[in-house]
Parts: sequence; structure tokens; C-alpha cells
Amino acid sequence: MSRFLRTLMPLALVIAGCASEQPAPVVDYSMSSNTPATPTATASESANYRVVRGDTLYAIAFKHGLDYRDLAAWNGIAAPYTIFSGQELRLSAPATTAPMQAAPVITAKPATPPPEPAPGSAVTIGISEQPAAVSAPAFEDVPAQTPTAVVAEAAKPAKANSTTAPIVAPPPVTTIAEAQPPKPAVQIPAPPKPTSPPPKPPETAHADNTPELSSGGVTWRWPSDGKVIAAYVSGEPTRQGIDIGGKLGDPVHAAADGEVVYSGNGLIGYGELIIVKHNASFLSAYGHNRARLVKEGDRVKAGQAIAEMGSSASSRDELHFEIRKNGKPVNPLEFLPAR
Repeated sequence: MSRFLRTLMPLALVIAGCASEQPAPVVDYSMSSNTPATPTATASESANYRVVRGDTLYAIAFKHGLDYRDLAAWNGIAAPYTIFSGQELRLSAPATTAPMQAAPVITAKPATPPPEPAPGSAVTIGISEQPAAVSAPAFEDVPAQTPTAVVAEAAKPAKANSTTAPIVAPPPVTTIAEAQPPKPAVQIPAPPKPTSPPPKPPETAHADNTPELSSGGVTWRWPSDGKVIAAYVSGEPTRQGIDIGGKLGDPVHAAADGEVVYSGNGLIGYGELIIVKHNASFLSAYGHNRARLVKEGDRVKAGQAIAEMGSSASSRDELHFEIRKNGKPVNPLEFLPAR
């Protein structure tokens, strides 16, 4: 028997040891849902442009189809928009996306119940702790009378004596209907007369009998006397204006009053180019010239000769003419007078 117990005891100790072991802790290394997401970098940075000799802010904006005011604001450049060779200009608005933040976790606290009154204590709700003193009635009880009797007694004159003051009759009561003044008669206005749409601005003639048209706050005229040989096509990069035919050396006129903001040949595809600013919204451009007759900063008048027609960056003698509104090309035929 003792031998059997000696054999059984080690086995019992092994079983007891296995039962006392705790399971190994499990650690979750997956990302918690409360962990804020890290914003990823954009796939491509905004495009920049390096200023070269001869560039102006207007020409760079014109080349990239931008409003010169936006380009200046994105790069912190104030009027008169001076730039320098080698300067880096961004061609898009700076990013304003803020980093993501994890939302705070708000845990509502349970409301604390009011303390319960002790057993046997009195509970007072909306009543003063000190009872109000009971006073004797100021007047004796008067038996109820019918309304008719009360009116009859009130109508009787009071007896005059040495100790009683006369009863003064109350002032007459004015009803609301009597107090209100009579309402004036309501007059229905006549329906407005239909208005006709504003007429198109009339075309006028310049001193040299050249037709003009006022549009967009600018009085426009044709920059050349030749015929249109290539029309404007919206969205086509090489057809952002019109081409006007002519002979080598024909005069090119300013289409409206303004200031020359570019005079050079730094824009590929335009040859000898002149850009005139007419107001805050409108620019006009004259390309493929043989010679430029004005320089940057010059003030020009409508009809003034600013260049000579040529074939620079073109296969024929012609004038390439564009109008830009807020930096975007528009159809010049919508602004020039009919002819």
C-alpha cells in the first residue's frame, strides 16, 4: 500500500502544478481605433517656375494661363510686381490643409442622486420653515349679494355726514375699439411695367472713323486692318486668339488704352510679343511681330502703332491677337466691333 502511495504522489503533484499555471497574456499589437491617422504626403509637389532674364510677372502669368494678381499673392509680391532673375515662383495656391487630430473621448459622469431624508424627519417642499402668523380678519364676513343688488347699492348716492368722505365716481372706461384710430384704406400698388433688356452698347467711331465697342469697361477696336485667317477655339492651346493676315511691316495698333506690361520674345510660340494691360481684368497680346515699337511701362492709346507685323515664330506674315480676362483667354470677336 505504501509503495502505491509513493507512486501516486508525484503524479498528483504534476497535475496540481499544471492546474495552477495561468495562461500566457495575449498582447494586441494592432492599431487602436483611437490612434490618430498620420496624413500621407502628397504625390507631387506644386509646380514652380524659375525667373529668367527678360521675364515679367505679367508674362509668366500669361504663359501659364493665370491671373497676375493670383500669381503675385501666392508669392507675396506687391505692386509694381518686381521679380528677379533666378527667383522661384510657385504657380498654384499654397496648401492650407491642417493636420488631422484625434477626436477627444468624452465620458459622461452619472448624475449624483440627491441625499435621502433621514427616517422620521419632516420633508418641506416649497414651504417656509416658519409658519405664517394667523391674524384676525380685517373685515367681518358679508353675506353674498346678487350682482343686481350690488349695482343698485352702488348707484345710490352716499349720505353726507361729517366723518364720511364723498365717493368719487370712477372715470369712464374707454374700450380698445374706441381708442384705435380708423384704419386707412389699403391701396394696392399697380403692377410694375415690364422692362426691356438693356440694349447692347452702341458702336462708336474713332477720330479716324475706326469702329469701336465698349465692353468690360474697355473700349475696343481692331488692332489690324487685315482679315481673320484663323479663329479662336476654346480649350485649344494653339488657338487661344485670332490670327489676322497682312503684309510684312503693316502697322499693329493698340486695341484699347492701357499700359505696356511686357515687350520681348521670351514666350515660346509668340515671337516678338507685346502685352498691354487695360484694367484690372483685361489684357491684350500681340504676337509674331517683326519689330516692337514700345517698351514696358509705356502708356498707349487706342489706335496707336505699337509694332510692325511680321512672321517671327510663324510661317507667314500675320498678327496673333489675344484678349485675356482675369488671366483666361476669351474669344476676341466677342469684344471687337463688327465689321
